[in-house]
Amino acid sequence: MLNFVIRRVLALPLIMLAVTFLIVLVMQLIPPEQRAVAFTTNLQQLDRVQEIIKTNHLDGSVFEQYGLWLGQALSGNLGFSRTSGQPVTATLLSRFPATLELTLFTLVPLVWVGIWLGGQAAVHRNRLPDAVIRIIAVLGYSIPSFVLGVWLLVIFYGALDWLPGTGNLSNDSAILVMTGSVRHITGLVTLDALLSGRLDVFWDGLRHLILPAFTLLVVGIPALIKGTRASMIEALHSDYIRTARAKGITERDVIRKHARRNAMLPVATLISLSVSGLLQGAVLAETLYGYPGVGAWAAQAAAAGDLPGVLGFALMAATIVAVINLLTDLAYTVIDPRVRYA
Repeated sequence: MLNFVIRRVLALPLIMLAVTFLIVLVMQLIPPEQRAVAFTTNLQQLDRVQEIIKTNHLDGSVFEQYGLWLGQALSGNLGFSRTSGQPVTATLLSRFPATLELTLFTLVPLVWVGIWLGGQAAVHRNRLPDAVIRIIAVLGYSIPSFVLGVWLLVIFYGALDWLPGTGNLSNDSAILVMTGSVRHITGLVTLDALLSGRLDVFWDGLRHLILPAFTLLVVGIPALIKGTRASMIEALHSDYIRTARAKGITERDVIRKHARRNAMLPVATLISLSVSGLLQGAVLAETLYGYPGVGAWAAQAAAAGDLPGVLGFALMAATIVAVINLLTDLAYTVIDPRVRYA
């Protein structure tokens, strides 16, 4: 068990090193003069582009540039983001709670609905419910998230005016947050509003989450449906299920207590992959809906060639994904001890 944990923990820094190095490598396609702009904090510094190139070794090899960035990162300095006008660390800390809130409000229904639909498709295999659910999954795969987002905005914001189109709060609620009427406790707007007893701000924040969360839900749910369906079908055709049925156990208990429980092991992997998928999807969804999370800022940083910003986001995303995969692996060792020796 201990060796298993040590192997997984040692893999974390290797993953983060590989991801960030690849980004530095790709950034070499951008001329040093353009990359130098990302290291300026005001317009006056644009007159000293060549000096900035020499100071930051932007004309050096990729290994030299990566080594300099890594040395600063290990000391806690991720650089200055020109797109946010703040240090990268401060930007991540201020914007991450909004992305976390969007992820949580998407992940909970994603897991619940995806597993339920996948299970229903397996139980009713090759019948009408299975066909309908599989069509839903295919549609989710087929619709690009930005097309879906635009149509949702056109219908529910533009035509019907039922839901807000941009941001995470209306102006009135944002003023309450800035003036301290809603206490800053967790950084999650909806949770802080509940803890502060402001149900009006909670409802306002929830309404702003509906469209981006639904967009991510539709895009992310097909993989979970198909994975759960395949795992459940395999479980339902196992010997222990036939034995349970032979003992006279009701079909409902066979599915709920035996098949579904044993089918959840591979589904746990899909759930962990869904989290990384939500982080990637947040870049597009937050940009489309003007949501103030790290995804929207990362898109702006990438468009502006803001290397410190892009590397900071990549480091954060790689860390989150690696930690979630580690926790998933550790959960496997509890569910199935045979995994420890894999």
